[in-house]
Amino acid sequence: MTRKPDFGRNANHAATAPAYFSVWDIHAYYGESYIVQGVSFNVHEGEILALLGRNGAGKTSTLRTIARLGSPELTRGEIWLDHQAMHPLSSYQAARAGIGLVPEDRRIIQGLSVEENLQLAQIAPPAGWSLERLYELFPRLKERRRQEGTTLSGGEQQMLAIARALARDVKLLLLDEPYEGLAPVIVDEIERTLNLIKEQGITTVIVEQNALRALALADRSVILDTGKVVFDGTAQEVLDNEDLRHEYLAI
Repeated sequence: MTRKPDFGRNANHAATAPAYFSVWDIHAYYGESYIVQGVSFNVHEGEILALLGRNGAGKTSTLRTIARLGSPELTRGEIWLDHQAMHPLSSYQAARAGIGLVPEDRRIIQGLSVEENLQLAQIAPPAGWSLERLYELFPRLKERRRQEGTTLSGGEQQMLAIARALARDVKLLLLDEPYEGLAPVIVDEIERTLNLIKEQGITTVIVEQNALRALALADRSVILDTGKVVFDGTAQEVLDNEDLRHEYLAI
């Protein structure tokens, strides 16, 4: 078997430095399928981490495990956010503790207006950003606040999904393929928004097939391959390493 080259720091080691958000040796299964195989990494407060890899590498499964959705099932490992253990929690408990997942399909609630989608997210404590603050960040949503959420354009639905996550008291924002199906000009707008969110000190993990766009936005990157971490370093290190990008990202 050909030995894979050493492209940089490997995060399959114990996380020894204190971090705001830490994943330590998590293992997760879909039934009998072993999907997340000992993933470990740290993210400091306010950082943007690009979680990258080819299709089937385990990126979305890792996000779902962090959000404690129950599928895939976490069988071993620890997840810590702001000194609080997330791994024993259910999905709704993790959401109340500050984990906000924006899934690829966005899950805008049919039949509800933009504003009703946001208000529904604020019903259960703890509430996050006010409607006024959300509309300041997303002025397009304010213009369409009475419109049914599912009738928005793809980019506007993505904005609504992010705003809905911020309507809770979010400490960690998990974004699964936020650029999927969006025109480059809309991606630019989403990226400007994510930078504004970063300025508020919110930690973000982004899974994105458009790896170059994600790397340009991120501070750091973790690359997965078949459910394992094969690289953990800065986003610039990935941008500067053509062999690494070709081997694991096909770019």
